[in-house]
Parts: sequence; C-alpha cells; structure tokens
Amino acid sequence: MARRPASHRRKPLPAGEFDAQVVDLAEDGRGVARVDGKVTFILGALPGESVRFAYTRVHRDADEGELRSISLPSPDRVTPPCRHFGVCGGCSLQHLAPAAQIAHKQQRLLETLQRIGKVMPESVAAAITGPTLGYRRRARLGVRYVDKRASVLVGFRERASPLLAALDSCAILDPRVGLRLRELGAAISALSIRRQVPQIEIACADPAVLVLRVMAPPSDADLRVLQTLAADHDFVLYLQTGGPDTAFALQDPAPPLETSPDGSDDRLRFAPTDFVQINAAVSQQTVRQALDWLAPAPGSRVLELFCGLGNFSVPLARRGARVTGVEGDRALVQRARDNARRLGLEAAIDFHVADLFLPGTDATWQRADFDSVLLDPPRAGAEAMMALIGRQRPQRVLYVSCHPATLARDAGILVHDHGYRLQRVGVMDMFTHTSHVESMALLVRDPEPGGFAGATGSSSLRA
Repeated sequence: MARRPASHRRKPLPAGEFDAQVVDLAEDGRGVARVDGKVTFILGALPGESVRFAYTRVHRDADEGELRSISLPSPDRVTPPCRHFGVCGGCSLQHLAPAAQIAHKQQRLLETLQRIGKVMPESVAAAITGPTLGYRRRARLGVRYVDKRASVLVGFRERASPLLAALDSCAILDPRVGLRLRELGAAISALSIRRQVPQIEIACADPAVLVLRVMAPPSDADLRVLQTLAADHDFVLYLQTGGPDTAFALQDPAPPLETSPDGSDDRLRFAPTDFVQINAAVSQQTVRQALDWLAPAPGSRVLELFCGLGNFSVPLARRGARVTGVEGDRALVQRARDNARRLGLEAAIDFHVADLFLPGTDATWQRADFDSVLLDPPRAGAEAMMALIGRQRPQRVLYVSCHPATLARDAGILVHDHGYRLQRVGVMDMFTHTSHVESMALLVRDPEPGGFAGATGSSSLRA
C-alpha cells in the first residue's frame, strides 16, 4: 500500500501532560488556552482555570487537548447532572453553571454580530430561560444492536465518535422517554427485526409519541412486543418505512399530537415528524416576547417568513394582526391552514408555499405592503429575503435566529444597505447544556422626516 505524502501525515503528539491557563470558551464548549503562544482547545476545561492537559491533535494554526487535572477550578464549575456526561456527545456544557452558560452565549452573540455583521445592538434583553433538565421534547435517537452485548443501544453518539453511547437514561430528554432508554432497548432487542431499526424519533408533546424507523416489516410477534411497550409506558408508537410521509400509527386512530404556541388555550396539531421547537417552555416565552417586541396593532399587516405550522401566526392573529405566512414545506403549510381553520382564524391568516432561499419577485405576497416582518429561518438564515425586506421598508423586523453567524450577516445587510437600526437583541436558552445559541433581534426603521410611521404607530418602542 502506498504511503501517504509527508504533508498529509499526522504530526506526532507531544508526550506527557502540560500546564495551561484557560482564558476563554470556544463555540463548541472547549476551553481556550495559549500554550507557548499557540491557541490550544482543551476539552473539559473552563475559563479561569489552571489545568493540566494531554495533546490529542496538533495542527499548524491551533492544537487540541483533553483535560487531565485541575489545580485551580472555575467558580462556575459544577457537577454534571447526568452521569453519562463526557461520554455521550449530546451535551457539551453540563460542567458549567447554567447562569454562566447564558453569559457565554450572550457574549458569543454580541461578538458575532460585531465581527460578521459590523453591528451592535442599542440594548440587550434579559435571556429567556426555562427548565435545565427534562426539557427536550424532540430528538432523534440512534438505535443499534451490538453483538458483543447481545442487546440494543438507544441514545446519542459518543462525543467525537460515530459510535452510540451506552446510555440507560438521559437527563435532558423528556423523562417519559429519557428514563426509559433501557426499556426501549430491551423491547427492540426482542424484535425479529432488531437489526433493521436504526433510529427512533421522539415527539413528547401531548401525548408522547415515538416513531420507529424500520427497514423491514415487523412480524405479528414484533407488533405484540411494540403494543405491550406502548401500553406499559403510555407511548403512542408509529412505524416509518421510508420518508416522513410514510409514518403510520400502530394505534388506529392515533390521538392528535398538540402543542400550545404561547401557553394559551390555542393548540396547534402536528405530525410526529414535523418540526417543532424542542423546548416547549422556552418556545412559548419566545413567542410572547416576539409579539411584545413587534407590538402589532389591530389590523396591522405582518409578513411571517418560515412560518412552519403557525407557531407565531396564530398568536399574531389573536392580537388582531392580518398575517401572511410563507413556508417552503407544503405539508407544513397545509397543517398550518388546518390549524387556522380549526381555531377560527382562517380569515386572518393567508398562508403561501414558497422557496424562501430564492429571491424571486413574482408571487403576489411579495408585491403586497406590510407594516412589519417576522422571520424564523433555519441555520442558513434568510439572506435571499433581505432585498425583499429592503424594498418593502417595513418599520419593524423581528428576526428569530438559531445561528448567530447568519443572523449577524442578515442584520448587517439590513443595517448597512437598507437603513435599519439594530435596536435590541437577546438570547433564548432553548438548548441548555449545549453550545447551541438561539437569539432574537429587533430591527427598526425610523420614519423619514414628514413621513408616515406606519400602521404600528409611533417609532418609539417599549423597553
């Protein structure tokens, strides 16, 4: 076998343990130190700590290491609440106190806005927080039958590994599932198709739903095992043989899966494979804050981009706004229309299907006038929609983001190219114990001298 070129060979690691002073926290939750003038990322270390570490990778620009001992711990270091932390890759920050996690995420957001967007907010809102354990209602769990164990593993991958971690519980998942991983593994082990079940998708709203991806049809005996599992733990089980639209319930008819977008009596129905925010308590606070910041007056016209099931559309309409919701997923739009109809709001919300990553201008909704825009894009952001917003010139733009870099890019476009001010930002701790940052930004456009402030009234906003 030919040897790899020398330039592609991995450099030998320095042997032994080394001292480091940790000065920062990287985006992925690793401590950042400078060792002999070179940036070194140390897994398990926290800012302010004096540590000893061993090298795990050596690169030209930065090295990587793993914590071995701590001589001076951070006052923010805590005992991880889950005994699998450090092995399971689902969480990266359980060793950092939740309040310090929030401070880190706020700092990351501000630094990213300045570095990428060249913008800074006029004010920073208090973070939206919620329960730190048992909060995760949506997840995709890996499933694998392990011959050496003669059993099935259910859970997340190991940290920095494609292998599944051997978990018997998860402190972050909804306890209806998180405390039942061992039972799930035992039930799947009893199936004749145990090697053909690669994943379980969970949707723990009301009720708790599990969607088992199956690569072969279950036998009658398999179905009895699954029905017993569902009855014993009050699960509603679905089997999925192909894409999301192939999922079907073992219980017929299956009870509807519902969630409240804002904590009110309004309930949105959704399919088990649909996207909903994983943290119900934080999501509801997020919706309420978004509406407070946007402050739509009765009769005002709101364009909602990436509207999904109507998580913001329904509460906006309840406040009297006239909402145009746009989403790229046709099935989600149909469920959003069904929700609006069932809640008696179909006259107040007009839903459209469109690819929001394309800047086309032919759709009728793109030619309408709006007083404000609310958008909640995926990680890729909404760069293609910035020109549309610039042409529309709405007084307020409320941007809900799951990736600080794309928020910074898009906010920078609105500020530098279209005359908006970044009035306020804040983080939502949707994914406690992970390095994931969700945030909200309010951009405003001041009325031109002698111009009309718009249907929302004066340009002065509530603090």
